[in-house]
Amino acid sequence: MTPENLSASKNRLLSAITPDDRRLLAPSLERIQLNLRQSLESAHQPIEFVYFLEAGLGSVVASKEGGSTVEVGLFGRDGMTGTSLVQGDTESPFDCFVQMGGSALRVSADNLRDVLSKSIPLAALLMHYARALGIQTTYTALANGQIKLAERLARWILMVHDRMDGDSFSVTHEFLAMMLGVRRPGVTVALQILESKRFIESQRGEILVRDRNGLIDLSQGTYGPAETEYERLTGIPLGKSKQPIPDDDAPLRRPA
Repeated sequence: MTPENLSASKNRLLSAITPDDRRLLAPSLERIQLNLRQSLESAHQPIEFVYFLEAGLGSVVASKEGGSTVEVGLFGRDGMTGTSLVQGDTESPFDCFVQMGGSALRVSADNLRDVLSKSIPLAALLMHYARALGIQTTYTALANGQIKLAERLARWILMVHDRMDGDSFSVTHEFLAMMLGVRRPGVTVALQILESKRFIESQRGEILVRDRNGLIDLSQGTYGPAETEYERLTGIPLGKSKQPIPDDDAPLRRPA
């Protein structure tokens, strides 16, 4: 990849780096497609590659003995894998996989470490992102412990909405249940609550955001602080502006 191509990257971290850092990093990057459920990192295994997402979503997932899992972190074109690496570690205690298919720019862990050793500004930016992701994880723990499932779902939808181009995305009830660490019937009820308030429309595995402001209010303050910290730490905007409520008769718009 050339530095000129890197300057046009849809990944917000890479698009914000200096021309000097583009020249350092670009030769080591390759663009790859990301498939649903593709593993990006395995818990307690050496990190081999770091992925800067340009489209799609990644999940950082904590697991316990017996196989149950819960999502503790979510990122898209705002972020990257390998935050343990930029903090001086060689592995993560968590699994990371593709939640929604897309594409990414990939660099080997060795090459990234070499570039970081030569660039204080790039190392600082990626450290700041790692800090922001840690703050997001803290608010996820707060949400899991302090608010109801429908409110947690509202926050999760907002976080996905921030990282998608349009207002709709595809996700199954089963996958939502796994991400939120609850049983599938609970997800069904929570979706029905959000639909009854006309905050979303849900059908055939797709969710359309109809009232973003309503979702924000319902999230009980668990959405917003982490997003503000991301912008403070990285200097990069995150999220969508408040939007009017679409016409109630408008059909669900499918993702492109």
